[in-house]
Amino acid sequence: MSIDRTKFCGSNCSPLSKTATTTCASLLRELQEIWDEIGEGDTERDEMLLELEQECLDIYRRKVERSRKNKAELRQCLAESEAEIAQIASALGERVSVPPYEKVSCNLKQQISVIRPVLEDLRLKKQERIKEISGIEYLIAGISAEIAGNDLNLGSDVIQVDELDLTTKKLGNLMTHLQELQYEKNLRLQKVNSHISAIHGLSVVMSLDFTKIMAEVHPSFDDAVAGQSKSISNETLARLTSKINSLKQEKQQRLLKVQDLGRTLVELWSLLDMPLDEQRKFDHVTRLITSNADEILGPGSLSIDIIEQPEAEVERLNVLKVSKLKEIIFRRQSELEEICKAVHMDVDSDQARQILISLMESGSIDLSDLLSNMDDQVANAKEQARSRKDILEKVEKWRQASEEESWLEEYERDENRYSAGRGVHKNLKRAEKARSLVSKIPSLVESLTAKVKAWELEKGMPFLYNKTPLLRTLEEFTVSRQEKEEEKRKSREQKKLQDQLAAEQEAMFGSKPNVKKPLGQSTFANTMVGTPNSRRTGTPWTRPGKDRRESGRVGTVIPINYVALQKEDR
Repeated sequence: MSIDRTKFCGSNCSPLSKTATTTCASLLRELQEIWDEIGEGDTERDEMLLELEQECLDIYRRKVERSRKNKAELRQCLAESEAEIAQIASALGERVSVPPYEKVSCNLKQQISVIRPVLEDLRLKKQERIKEISGIEYLIAGISAEIAGNDLNLGSDVIQVDELDLTTKKLGNLMTHLQELQYEKNLRLQKVNSHISAIHGLSVVMSLDFTKIMAEVHPSFDDAVAGQSKSISNETLARLTSKINSLKQEKQQRLLKVQDLGRTLVELWSLLDMPLDEQRKFDHVTRLITSNADEILGPGSLSIDIIEQPEAEVERLNVLKVSKLKEIIFRRQSELEEICKAVHMDVDSDQARQILISLMESGSIDLSDLLSNMDDQVANAKEQARSRKDILEKVEKWRQASEEESWLEEYERDENRYSAGRGVHKNLKRAEKARSLVSKIPSLVESLTAKVKAWELEKGMPFLYNKTPLLRTLEEFTVSRQEKEEEKRKSREQKKLQDQLAAEQEAMFGSKPNVKKPLGQSTFANTMVGTPNSRRTGTPWTRPGKDRRESGRVGTVIPINYVALQKEDR
């Protein structure tokens, strides 16, 4: 088979440039010259040319395939770029303006060169948006972890951002949420700082270890831990609140204890008459008696030392208090006895003192309680004395009236009461006053009886006067007075009969001369004129019960407060 060599070069080299054709032709001529020199036959030459032509076709074919593949890749790249632009624009929520390259007659590379800047710009904007959202979500996660109390060391690479939603709306929502969390964090920090300040103030007042207390609440409050932010979690806030409440309770308990010690000291000082210099040593304690817990802010005002000092002093003074209390208790007993004696109330002094001694020696009762009981008894006695005052005043009037009545009876029995002598005019005036006073005795006794009955009804107990029921004394006095009036009536009738008999005898036998007695003398020996001896008639204050009535009939009793009138000097 023979190959047309001119056709080979002409048909196969036509697409080539002129230079390439020339080179190919010259090379073919050189190859033929070589074949001629070698002596190759036409068959070998045709085979070699056919092989050469096939190799050229293979090269062209590969080039075409590569170009076709490159074209497909360019189209795919263009499509992917368009899709990526659409996806990024959708994620960003923005509308992207792309030049209308489809309507312009340009090749693929030109189209790609037109769209690539838009894509690069969107990619850059996407990365910036992702970085911005990631930073905000990182801050949100950090603050949320602080609030939740999770000790998580989050890295920025841990935050997963949803790249399908990168809109400004999402960014705005995240910013709003971040601001809310930051605001809450600031509020919590303010609360934490306020709680820490309160704990510090309480610790200073009670001289407590503030650093140790805060470390127990949360390790982040330990100053030794550097670079750690303060915990603001709910649990931490609850612990701080609980610690403040416990410290406030401790402060209140200490204040109450100090106030109790202060009041005890004041009582002991007053009881023991302690000097002012000794008292001034505890001014820092007594000043707190009227204070409330919120007012006490001084460093160490409620420390353990402040409490232990007055405790020791109270213990020391209590030893001295025992003997002083015994002295005061007996003083109160004496006061009680004087009150009872002044208002004629019954009191057994010896027995009462013996009971007090037994109680104090047995130790079965606290001396302060015993003193308080004595104070109550004194107060009750004073109250009862006030309630008896009105009755006792009337009893005193009754007593004086009864004594004047006894004196008047004795005075009227004296036949020489009108004789001339020293003191006669005074006795006359006294007798006049005594008659006026005696006339009031019935109404006075009646009024006194009514008051005594009302008093007994109100108090629910008998009114005793010198251990005797006053009502019974009044009744006995009334009976005795009635008997005395009856005796007077009989005496007057008897005297009237005697006078009649004497008159009859005088008429029958004549009158007898009277023996004149010296002026100023009484028929009773050694008795001054006008001063009755007051021995024949008694009062209710000189004898009790029936003996009083019997003795009233038989003899006379000297009144308990009788004072003889002195003679006037001429």
